[in-house]
Amino acid sequence: MKKFFKKASQVITGAAAAVTLMAGRAMAAEASNSVNPAQAGANTAKGAGMPSELVGVNGVFTKITNTVLYAVGIISVIMLIYGGLRYVISGGDSKKVTDAKNTIMYAIIGLIISILAYAIVNFVINAVGGETTV
Repeated sequence: MKKFFKKASQVITGAAAAVTLMAGRAMAAEASNSVNPAQAGANTAKGAGMPSELVGVNGVFTKITNTVLYAVGIISVIMLIYGGLRYVISGGDSKKVTDAKNTIMYAIIGLIISILAYAIVNFVINAVGGETTV
């Protein structure tokens, strides 16, 4: 009985894998007939009321990237102000001054990394076939 359930689960798993591969090939065949395969794949998975563009000025990736960059910018400014206040109220204590300087330094590093990430994402989107957002 144990062998039967093991064989049955293997057959079911194999059938599910075959169906998944066939569906993937069908979607790939539909996507290869269009100009932009990534956009065709996004249109295939799009539900009612969802954005129609994946890349480009009004694309989903562009909106997500802009939102995240905006949030990181706000957090960086808040952390810069917080580090500056910690520096001002440190009272000359060397440990507090060092902690405040580290807060300011890490806020600036985070801002630089987020700007570089934004540039890399725009480069990749442009390479895929979208338009730049700058």
